[in-house]
Amino acid sequence: MSDRLMSVTAHTTLDYVEGKAVGETFEWESVAVVNATADREDPDSVRFQFELDNLAEEHLPKHMDELELTPEQARTLAADLEKHAGRVEDATE
Repeated sequence: MSDRLMSVTAHTTLDYVEGKAVGETFEWESVAVVNATADREDPDSVRFQFELDNLAEEHLPKHMDELELTPEQARTLAADLEKHAGRVEDATE
């Protein structure tokens, strides 16, 4: 496994998904890890995290992106993912 900033465990939402970093002068494809989590005690937000493996450091230093979402924002994102997942399933059947 690559040197990660994000901890990958049995509780990680999605490990080994296809990902891409796109910049003005580069495009880099790699496997990635995606995680949704909240603090165990007194959570006040949902954290949506994303990290690509082995990015070319000359383009983008090793990093993890993280969004802090309210419960309403997390549910909106989940509903949109469900909607688009259905569209893709319908198109591939």
